[in-house]
Amino acid sequence: MKTVGIIGGSGYTGGELIRLVVNHPALALDFVYSTTRPGTPISDTHQDLLGTLDLNFTDKINPEIEVLFLCLGHGNSSAFLEQYSFSASTIIIDLSNDFRLNNDAHFSGREFIYGLPETNKTTIEKATAIANPGCFATAIQLALLPLAKAAKLTETVHVNATTGSTGAGVSLSPTTHFTWRNNNLSWYKPFTHQHLGEIGETIGHLQGNDVDVLFLPQRGDFTRGIFASAYTKFEGSLEEAYTLYNDFYKDAPFTQVAKKEVNLKLVVNTNQCFLHLHKHGDQLLITAVIDNLIKGASGQAIQNLNLIMGWEETLGLQLKASIF
Repeated sequence: MKTVGIIGGSGYTGGELIRLVVNHPALALDFVYSTTRPGTPISDTHQDLLGTLDLNFTDKINPEIEVLFLCLGHGNSSAFLEQYSFSASTIIIDLSNDFRLNNDAHFSGREFIYGLPETNKTTIEKATAIANPGCFATAIQLALLPLAKAAKLTETVHVNATTGSTGAGVSLSPTTHFTWRNNNLSWYKPFTHQHLGEIGETIGHLQGNDVDVLFLPQRGDFTRGIFASAYTKFEGSLEEAYTLYNDFYKDAPFTQVAKKEVNLKLVVNTNQCFLHLHKHGDQLLITAVIDNLIKGASGQAIQNLNLIMGWEETLGLQLKASIF
C-alpha cells in the first residue's frame, strides 16, 4: 500500500480524488490538508463518505508521504511547494495548470511531465512529478491526437465544447448560482481559454508545426461532463478516419472510438473518453465526451499514478456510468 496525501480536499476535484483513493486497492489515505477546515470530519464536507472514511481534515503535512496530490487553485501549487518540502522520493501529481507548459515544467529541482497517457505513456512511467492536463484540454486533445500524429491538421480546427457547472469549482459566482445557470446557456473566454496553451504544445509537437485551434467554451445547464465537438478539413474518407483513430487508440483502455453517436451519460462518473467521427463534404467532425472531474481531473491523476507505479492502468478506475 502506498500512502497518499491530498492538498486541498474540500472542492469538487479534491472530493472526487478522495473517493477514488479510498476505493483504490493499492492506496492508503494518510492525510487531507485544508487551511479552512482543519479538525473537521471529511465526511461532514463530503457527506457520501459517511461510514466509509473516518478521517479529519488537517493543517499538518507528512513530508515523507509516498504520493502527494495537489488539488489547489491555479497558481497556488507552486506557492505551496515553495513553502513545504517533501522527500525526494515523494511522487507529486499536480491538478492545477501551474506546471503544464514547457516553460513551467521545471520547478524546485523537479521536472513535471505532462500527464496525458494516450500520447505520453512511456515518459509518464518514468516520472516522479506529473502536471495533470486540464479538463477541456483532455477532451479536445483526445479528439485531435490521431490527426496530429498523422500530420493531417493542415487547416484551422474549430472547437465548441460545453462543460457542466462543477467545472467552475465549488465557490459560488454569478454564473454558477442555480438561478442563473438553470435553463441557461452561455459562452465565456471565447478563443482565449487558458487550456489552449497546453493543447497547442501537445498538438503542435505531434503535428510538427503550430496548429490554429479556435475554441469556444460554453457553460452548460448540467452538473458534470464535457461535450466537445471539433471539425476541420480532412481529405480522406470516413472509413480512413476511423482506421486512423482505432489504430492510434488500440492500446488506450480509457479512450473508445464509437460508430454510433455519443452522449454525456455514457461517460459521466467514469474515466472514459468516447469519440465519434462524422464526415460532411471535406470536413471531419470529431465529438469527444468525458467526465470533467474524473477523466478530466482526478481519474486521470490516478491513471497517471498507476502508470508510474507499474500497476495495471485501469486499477481502481473500473467505474460505472449512470446512463439512465
